[in-house]
Amino acid sequence: MVKELEKGDQKLYLCEACGFGYKDIQIAQKCEDYCNEHNSCSMEFTKHAVLK
Repeated sequence: MVKELEKGDQKLYLCEACGFGYKDIQIAQKCEDYCNEHNSCSMEFTKHAVLK
């Protein structure tokens, strides 16, 4: 399950598998699903990360 994080006045969503943070909860969830299924990250999702 994606973790919600408040950083300043911004709400970020963290992939709990790899720890990357996103502004969009749907991308964070897709990243987490991919990470859990493949045991690695996808550049398609991580290129949108705003927190590494």
